[in-house]
Amino acid sequence: MIDQNKNIMVVILCGGTGTRMREETEFRPKPMVNIGERPILWHIMKYYSRFGFRDFALALGYRGDMIKNYFCHYELMNNDVTIALGQPENICIHKSHDEAGWSITLANTGEKTLKGGRLKKLEKYISGDIFMMTYGDGISDIDIDALLTFHHAHGKLVTVTGINPASRFGELKIDGDLVKSFAEKPQNGDGLVNGGFFVFHKSIFDYLTIDDSCDLEIGPLEQIAKNGQLMVYKHRGFWACMDTLRDVEYLNNLWNSGQAKWKIW
Repeated sequence: MIDQNKNIMVVILCGGTGTRMREETEFRPKPMVNIGERPILWHIMKYYSRFGFRDFALALGYRGDMIKNYFCHYELMNNDVTIALGQPENICIHKSHDEAGWSITLANTGEKTLKGGRLKKLEKYISGDIFMMTYGDGISDIDIDALLTFHHAHGKLVTVTGINPASRFGELKIDGDLVKSFAEKPQNGDGLVNGGFFVFHKSIFDYLTIDDSCDLEIGPLEQIAKNGQLMVYKHRGFWACMDTLRDVEYLNNLWNSGQAKWKIW
């Protein structure tokens, strides 16, 4: 473990509408779709927390109120409770969950804001020189400590986790560990692709604006790659995202059969 890094904030983008799985997301945001009895967002946060990272900022958008409600009522819903009827002030919460110490900033970043704009709107909550970011619909067994060690070693602006295969995601053209170009969702390609799990230096905010139209992959990351400041951490282990109903079924089958490789708690 890299103890000096444990105060690094983890940003999770939670604002998308999830149009490919409308049956699930018509009434709730995609990060709140369950794996087992918990939202995939909880699984992502739980995974980071097992490496010691418990400071989270959630960029909310579509139905963000559901995510706020989930965490605002977390203590009541995930602990035993003793209530004295007629004395509403006398509620005793019996501590029983394992998420003590999580700090969660829930920020409304716009219903239709693109990822770059969402991230820029969180700048005021990020105090360190580096921070991590991932998407609210992807889960992995990536070694977070190794990812950070890699980022510190190369000294560039951005590290992106490269996975293979997943052709519908942004393709990375690489030379060794240096990303030469970043192409979001190419029509053809068989190389490493963007799997999220980023590490950013705070200078990333110089490439972003608070405009709702400011994207992250298209524009900023492309320019950062051209500037020679984007490196790839190659992850050959498990990775999956919840993008379709088939993905929901797949992840739940892994969880229910005891084969969820991200379950390290």
